[in-house]
Amino acid sequence: MSPAYTPEECERWHKRTCARCQRHGWFAARWPDGYVCRTCHDKALCVRGTCPECRVERALPGLRPSDRTPICSDCAGFMMSYRCSRCGEEGKLHRGRLCTRCTVADRLSQLLDDGTGRIRPQLVPLADALRTMDSPLSGLAWLDRNKERPDSTADWLRRLAIGDIELTHEAFHSLEPWRAAAHLRELLMSCGVLPAVDKRICSLERWLIGHLADIPDPDHAQVVRRFATWEVLPRLRTSSQKKPITPAARRHAADQVKQATAFLTWLAARDHTLGTCGQTGIDAWHTEQNEYTRNTMRAFLLWCSASKLTRPFRLPPVHIRRATPMPQPERLELIGQLLTDPDLPLRTRVAGVIVLLYAQPLSRVVRLTLDDVGHSNDQTFLRLGEPPSPVPEPLAELLHRWISSRDNMNTATNHASRWLFPGRRAGQPMHPDALAALINDIGIPTTAGRTAAIRQHVLEMPAPVVAEALGYHRVTTAELASEAGGNWSRYAAGDHWRSPPGWTPQSNA
Repeated sequence: MSPAYTPEECERWHKRTCARCQRHGWFAARWPDGYVCRTCHDKALCVRGTCPECRVERALPGLRPSDRTPICSDCAGFMMSYRCSRCGEEGKLHRGRLCTRCTVADRLSQLLDDGTGRIRPQLVPLADALRTMDSPLSGLAWLDRNKERPDSTADWLRRLAIGDIELTHEAFHSLEPWRAAAHLRELLMSCGVLPAVDKRICSLERWLIGHLADIPDPDHAQVVRRFATWEVLPRLRTSSQKKPITPAARRHAADQVKQATAFLTWLAARDHTLGTCGQTGIDAWHTEQNEYTRNTMRAFLLWCSASKLTRPFRLPPVHIRRATPMPQPERLELIGQLLTDPDLPLRTRVAGVIVLLYAQPLSRVVRLTLDDVGHSNDQTFLRLGEPPSPVPEPLAELLHRWISSRDNMNTATNHASRWLFPGRRAGQPMHPDALAALINDIGIPTTAGRTAAIRQHVLEMPAPVVAEALGYHRVTTAELASEAGGNWSRYAAGDHWRSPPGWTPQSNA
């Protein structure tokens, strides 16, 4: 707004009551039905379908006066055209009367120019993905966000194009803000520009750089770096080859590094080093720590012993405490609520029932894909292990409704997402913590509910069968059956069940 305008002039010339939402404010256009605000203007231009008046497939920004049914601009009597001056597509127009998709294409050509007047060849897959995304308006907003700042997405794309930022994972570790950098890196991985690496390993590597820089003692920093480089990260990389790293595994790895740093500080405060630390020092440290800290530090102490950095010592055995399960009647009541309450969000209902019925941790729920949902002889199956588990009604109906209306499908790389619960980040599923928050908000404790479900299953079926069908380790289900007082101890594991036709056997992780 020009500073020459007074509030009275702004009110007189630029503000009106919107004919569609009845809100008073800045107007974007004057249409046959009256002045419309920017929100209603943009929303109307996104409506597409067959015009009920002329039967032509096109944008339907107008409203039929009799029943306010969306109709095309010609039938509504619009005085101006909303066709792109380049491609002819109808929709919201930007500078040069270009549609959003053409505007995104021009912006990408400018940002990704390698200095020769063309897009850097390595970045062409990224440009193609952004140009063809289902919601180009969100892509344009992403490109324009804080575009004048030196740490904006636009600035990073320009620097990638001319080589100021290398196309390597290491180059992204130092970029801030890190969340925006992580999103761009995931886009580049999903397009094949960067090699695919588990995003939580990338997150840990970035965090590790800052953590090591904050350790004041150089000798301590060297030991912690060696531990992280040769013990923590290789173990995560090996695990990522079998299955994606969970948020809990990433947190545990970071906690191991933190506790290693704290242990070295504890030794230094007592005028000791790793070289002088033996059984007496280990016992003294154990008496001061809680159970979680002792279990977390175990990997570092064993690594120190194997690397001959300490004197010989022995560690006490690890004790695992399981969460208290909820009562079975409460679990069944919650399942009934999720299956029948239409006021609850569909995503929360489906995920909650999978937890409470099939005893699945959310870290595994978010990794489910559309390929894990199958059909055979009018029966729906969900692959959680081998054989796939039958999905009863009405859960099957809820599941199919959710698949046809999943959220977060309009980003550049998610329009063809196979995740059952797509996330906002490129090519990624929902974060387990985000899904847990949604389920907890409606009063369902996921850990207690999952524990109750698996205990009930091992009471009703042999532990080996439960392990294979639900993706648990046989030792885990055997221990749970023993704790729950199950009477299947003499059951012989074997191929007692057969998969439905067309299913490929899947080994347990």
